[in-house]
Amino acid sequence: MSLSLRPWRQEDAAAVLAAFSAPEMTRQADEPVDSLDSAASWIDRRTRDRDAGTAYAFAVADGNGTVLGNAAVGAVNRTHSTGWVSYWTTPDARGRGVAAYGCAALARWAFDELGLFRLELGHRTNNPASCHVARTAGFAVEGLQRQKLAYDGVRYDVELHARLASDAG
Repeated sequence: MSLSLRPWRQEDAAAVLAAFSAPEMTRQADEPVDSLDSAASWIDRRTRDRDAGTAYAFAVADGNGTVLGNAAVGAVNRTHSTGWVSYWTTPDARGRGVAAYGCAALARWAFDELGLFRLELGHRTNNPASCHVARTAGFAVEGLQRQKLAYDGVRYDVELHARLASDAG
């Protein structure tokens, strides 16, 4: 499968809305994405972040241009050359290597184009699929953040991963 990263475009609003219709995706949204207008606003926020130089989000698309996911680096700190990586895929794209491709391609871009040195990401310890994505994309396990996240009144441990520009791959 041929995949690529590209900036989000307004014509992707329907794909964003479809992706956020999956129940587990509510945790990925900074605001509810429950209409075409709110999906367009989600894209607008990604564009504003890029213009401000604080975060960079990309659609992960197949060879036909179909959006299969998102890969982003946020919390960009120019002083320390660091960033925080996040990713998601559409339900139909899961288990097909889309997130791992997006995460690895994003890391190369962040190192080469932004000049970042260290990228971090974290996932709930009860999410082995996300751990597999991180490891496949070259992010080494660095530790455990105890009870960092809270969803629906339940606290979750988070495993921290990082990738350095000097790491192989």
